[in-house]
Amino acid sequence: MKSQTHTESSVADADATTSAPHTPSSAVAAETHTESIAVASDGKRPAAPMNPYLAGALLGVVLFLSFYVTGHGLGASGGVARTVTAGLKGIVPQQVDTWSFFANLGGGAKAPLHHWITWEILGVLIGGLVSGLLARRVRFELPRGPAIGRGLRIALALGGGLLAGWATQLSRGCTSGQALSGGATLAAGSWAFMFAVFAGAYAVAYPLRRLWR
Repeated sequence: MKSQTHTESSVADADATTSAPHTPSSAVAAETHTESIAVASDGKRPAAPMNPYLAGALLGVVLFLSFYVTGHGLGASGGVARTVTAGLKGIVPQQVDTWSFFANLGGGAKAPLHHWITWEILGVLIGGLVSGLLARRVRFELPRGPAIGRGLRIALALGGGLLAGWATQLSRGCTSGQALSGGATLAAGSWAFMFAVFAGAYAVAYPLRRLWR
């Protein structure tokens, strides 16, 4: 009787082991890492993200109010360009006067930061910080897939940022100034820009998707 019971228990253990899905150790480590990131420092989980359709509708309301109150839409890349110009003017002011791009923003007696977009960018940064604090999502992290190292992740981020910054100057706007503000006025160039952005994003995402798997 004792040997029969031992045999049955051994068979049950073998069946349980065979039927249980095999989870690689790397996947377990990734899940554990993700779980540790998802918990805030006070032990509470971050709030759930806003519904994307509701967020899009609210963004449309903000864009409408921007046109109604200030007479212009939203922007982002212009604020970055003016910040860079202000930094260059404080270090090498003669170069700002020499290069036509920077001269248009802050050449001579022009103050590059005395512009509405400066206050908009500050509002976005402060508002984003407050929202992140309320939702318990403010933390230092480097999101990346299991197939990409930290160095390559940072290099791709910097390269993509530089390429996007250069492209915004070629297109005379970014997804805020061109796609949102220009698209709201039914400008043909803005709609062409928006479709090109989506097409380029999908084309680049396809070959790079393996880095996130």
